[in-house]
Amino acid sequence: MKIIVLGAGIIGISTAWHLARRGHEVTVIERQPGAALETSFANAGQISVSYCEPWASPEAPAKLVKWMFRKDAPLLFRPKLDWRQWRWGLQFLSQCNDAAFKRNVEQLVALGAYSHEALKDIVGVTNIDYNRLERGIAHYYTDQRSFDLAADAAVLMQGFGVKRQVISREELFKLEPAYRAFARRIVGATYTPSDESGDARMFTQELARQCEAMGVQFLYGHDILRLEKTGGAITAVKVAQRSTGLESSWKADAFVAACGSYTAPLLQEVGVELPIYPGKGYSATFKILRPDLAPYVSTIDDEVKCAISRLGDSLRVAGTIEVAGYDLTLDTPLAKARCQMLADRIEQVLPGVCDTRSVAEGGQPDYWAGLRPATPTNIPFIGKTGVEKLWVNAGHGTLGWTHGAGSGKALAELIDGQRPGLRFKFLGD
Repeated sequence: MKIIVLGAGIIGISTAWHLARRGHEVTVIERQPGAALETSFANAGQISVSYCEPWASPEAPAKLVKWMFRKDAPLLFRPKLDWRQWRWGLQFLSQCNDAAFKRNVEQLVALGAYSHEALKDIVGVTNIDYNRLERGIAHYYTDQRSFDLAADAAVLMQGFGVKRQVISREELFKLEPAYRAFARRIVGATYTPSDESGDARMFTQELARQCEAMGVQFLYGHDILRLEKTGGAITAVKVAQRSTGLESSWKADAFVAACGSYTAPLLQEVGVELPIYPGKGYSATFKILRPDLAPYVSTIDDEVKCAISRLGDSLRVAGTIEVAGYDLTLDTPLAKARCQMLADRIEQVLPGVCDTRSVAEGGQPDYWAGLRPATPTNIPFIGKTGVEKLWVNAGHGTLGWTHGAGSGKALAELIDGQRPGLRFKFLGD
């Protein structure tokens, strides 16, 4: 079949790779000049099957109220005059109960485990280098009550086949001595040895190059104007070249929408409503000054809800989510405060290890913001829409890197009329 994939992030490129491996003629359309230049560009770097937990939990509503006026809040709902934001928020609240949380975790873990195996298969075939570290992921706690609750979460994950262990702070320091500098605050941790970390952008861009070598055609620098619908089917996609404004239509036997947060407005124009709403996430990448003191084990800081990963000679720290529409600014007081929080936290936890100085102080911090395509359940939409020839692979929230390889494989299987080997509710089931 001739298949057009819309979007060249980790989801779109993984989908294209699997489709091309199955013998399909694939074209990828992307508005940026290359792959992985938006949401996949500078994420936390974690392949975190053991931490595939939805934002919606029984504790979330109270936390949201408490965090509402904090500039450094881990999850901040910024109300706007946007009925889709409020609809998403109400659907999110409907998932904040024990039964929904357990149900959603089960699906997220199933997709995560399937995707991790798919990633290993891709790496085995391609030998892509992406600063991979197979050291597991640790989650440390600075509050005793939160650490006590972590034991319950570990039991839940263990029930779904994830080997998430509760460990003492001394066991954490044996695994990762770098955190002894913060020993006075840490009360305990959990650890999953099977998880890993690596640079999603490096991986995606190299996989795109290998797709190109297999014959996949790439239309970079092309804006998607609209999907052209005739009767009940998509017949073409209309695009415009950014540099010239030249418009063209591209026909195919199937179309895959993998445009992250921009998937929902694109599909709305052809009558497909999916509750995908952007969550603005931040990251900071700092040059490592003391390699001997920098951590190798990727970690999650529970207090500020940020992830820390070593990527070569840099340290990536990422976290905080704002549910506030399609805002990518970094120069507002709120954005600056959230970026500064990441720098301050690294200095607290790993003092002197990285160059966290501001530009004014002579440093070169690399701050970034990206839109996480979030669903109320955090479960992505993968499968066939009600419009003929139109498929979707979007809504992965903060788990695009964790779920990317498997989501691409699963959709390629579905397009070929096969049932992926995992317990997951696909779109169209």
